[in-house]
Amino acid sequence: MPKRDAIFPAGRQALYDINRYSAAIRSDDLLFVSGQVGSREDGSPEPDFATQVELAFANLRDVLQAAGCTFEDIVDVTTFHTDPEKQFEIIMSVKDKTFSQKPYPNWTAVGVNWLAGFDFEIKVIARIPAAA
Repeated sequence: MPKRDAIFPAGRQALYDINRYSAAIRSDDLLFVSGQVGSREDGSPEPDFATQVELAFANLRDVLQAAGCTFEDIVDVTTFHTDPEKQFEIIMSVKDKTFSQKPYPNWTAVGVNWLAGFDFEIKVIARIPAAA
C-alpha cells in the first residue's frame, strides 16, 4: 500500500491544522489536492467574487508548487459553485487563463448551497512529474 505524504504550501499549514486536514496528499506519483478556496492570509473569505476565484487558483498553485507540480500536471478538476449560472463567466475567465492549451484536464462543476462562507472551491488530482 502506498504511503501517504501530506503536502502544505509555505506559511499556511496553521490554517490546515486548525481545520484538521491536509492541503494535499501525495500517493506514489499522484497528488490529491483538497478543495482550495479564495481565502485571505488569515483564512477568511475574500468578499469580492472575482478576486475570490483568483485567490482560489493562486492557493491551488501554491499547493501544487509545494509538491513539485504545475497546472500542466493536473488531470482532473472538480469545482463547487454557490450560484453557477451567475458566476459562470467569471470562473471561465480565470479557468481559460489557467488552462489555455489543449489537452484540457477533466472538469466537473457542482452547484452547492454552502461552502463555509465561500462561493467557489476547486479541488484537483495531478500527476507528479518524475524527478529529473
